Amino acid sequence: MTTNTGRVLRINLSSGKVSTETVPEGIARDFIGGRGYGVKYLYDEVTPDTEPLSEKNKLFLVAGPLAGTMAQAVSRWIVCTKSPLTGAFARSVCGADFGAWMRFTDYEIIVIEGKAAKPSYIHITTDSVKVLDAHDVWGKDTKETQSWFVSQHGSNTRAACIGPAGENLVRYAAVVSDRRTAGRCGTGAVMGSKNLKAVVITAARALHIADPDAYNTFAKEQVNIMKNDGGFQSHKEWGTTSTQDITNAIGIYPVRNFRYGQQIGWQKIVGAEYRKLRVGDMGCYSCPARCGKVHTVTSGIYKGAHSEGPEYESIWAFTGTIDSDSIEASIAADELCDDLGLDTISTGNTIGFAYELYEKGLVTKSDTDGLELVFGKNEPMVALIKKIAVRQGIGDLLAEGTMRIAKKLDKGSDVYAIHVKGLELPAYDPRGAKSQGYNYATASVGANHCYGYSAQDIFGAPFPRATDRFDEDNADIVIYNQNDTATNECGVICAFAARWGWSALYGKLLAAARGIKVYEDESYLAKAGDRVYNLERAFNIRQGLGRKDDYLPERIRTEPLHTREAQGEGQTVSHSDEFLDKYYSLRGWSKEGIPTEAKLKELNLAYVSKDINK
Repeated sequence: MTTNTGRVLRINLSSGKVSTETVPEGIARDFIGGRGYGVKYLYDEVTPDTEPLSEKNKLFLVAGPLAGTMAQAVSRWIVCTKSPLTGAFARSVCGADFGAWMRFTDYEIIVIEGKAAKPSYIHITTDSVKVLDAHDVWGKDTKETQSWFVSQHGSNTRAACIGPAGENLVRYAAVVSDRRTAGRCGTGAVMGSKNLKAVVITAARALHIADPDAYNTFAKEQVNIMKNDGGFQSHKEWGTTSTQDITNAIGIYPVRNFRYGQQIGWQKIVGAEYRKLRVGDMGCYSCPARCGKVHTVTSGIYKGAHSEGPEYESIWAFTGTIDSDSIEASIAADELCDDLGLDTISTGNTIGFAYELYEKGLVTKSDTDGLELVFGKNEPMVALIKKIAVRQGIGDLLAEGTMRIAKKLDKGSDVYAIHVKGLELPAYDPRGAKSQGYNYATASVGANHCYGYSAQDIFGAPFPRATDRFDEDNADIVIYNQNDTATNECGVICAFAARWGWSALYGKLLAAARGIKVYEDESYLAKAGDRVYNLERAFNIRQGLGRKDDYLPERIRTEPLHTREAQGEGQTVSHSDEFLDKYYSLRGWSKEGIPTEAKLKELNLAYVSKDINK
């Protein structure tokens, strides 16, 4: 059986040089693929003094070893870089077909270096790699852009592209493929800073699997397990379009820039109401869940708005943040963000911040281009999205994200800037789901719900044990969730599919795909996830981040949560130092949150010690 560690494609946009290499077996053994490959190559190749939007930064597009196969829900792909929003490690996960198309060309890592002299795109086939002129699509939205690539290169073409937001270096711009986004951390701005409109792949379906017979056996078993799993059936029916029903009911749906945990009139935005506008569904490569629920607005000022979504986070981003109960406005806003190439979470959070600044008089009508940013009014929100993408008027300021807005305005506005490490908080209030909150605080990328999602707090999941969602003493649960996610994202498994009953097959699928038998050991996979997480932490420590950056926003720590009719009234996250002491100790880190030499040696990362000890 031949070992298949994956190939690397390097494109230097400055010199035009293209080269290929094979991932060394030692790296494959330790880091598996996907997110593991992303952080390993990023750590080794991007130095601490690199400015995120400079020519020196690199962009890593990474597929997993299972992508493009008959296994289900394993074809997601990841963008890794140094974030222009946080200055820290950036990882953003995307769906659709692009990860499978990468594997069809036999590349698992595409490394983009340098900066093109003019707007360009990369076209990859199994036989060639070309850097081509993107003049015809520069300035176009992501929908028009992808259609143009298909017209030029044929129906077997898939693209990862940016919209106007990436071109204009909006710090939370996304990379978009089909209607899915690598949304968080500003990866689209890094692509734009390189004058790169897209990476385009034209390829027929073809794969190299180390042991195809064994792999297909395990894949068939996985399909049978999944289709009989209750979680899969529910996800197939609803996607995430009804999660707001739960978070409002338990009082963790952030409203008015994280002042309240339940929205008045939330029954108007429940999943059943969105379903009335559903016209179809869409999904990622080789996944029968088809969890992307497509909606079309049929009346009113947003008539004709049409989006694969919004999913839960985007529903919240365009309702709760500004206290609007307009489903129609949320669909229109979601479509705009996908077209323009914006992260919906950071966009909605930043707009909610702007609304509060307006309420407090820290910005006025003369600052907002005449827009009245009054909570409950959704028309200004839609207008702001357009302004942000092209950095027009107030949009130029809002394009910088909440952390930089607060620094520029001063006036005490930092109290209302809801972020961790510069990344805006997602749609779960930490005061009513504290393990989720401490995941935000300690996640390598900043506040990210999927980095160590606390299903224990939100859905009452009993693994590895049940939790009290108001308890601040669950450091072991936060670590379990974070490491488990890191392990799964080496595959790359969809965050939802990992819970559909087939986890025991994951290592077997990896071993058959790679030809590396040690992956079959579940304890080995768990250690690999820990290794990935520690190397991400080391990257951030090398950048100057540390304990001081592992705290939730002041509002979350000092202002009581108001939940109206739900449990949690008066809650704050008030034991951060005690939590961090325990979390660091359990992770094998110092009191300042630095991985110890002993921990690094245990994870075969001893070479990192010299960097972070500086």
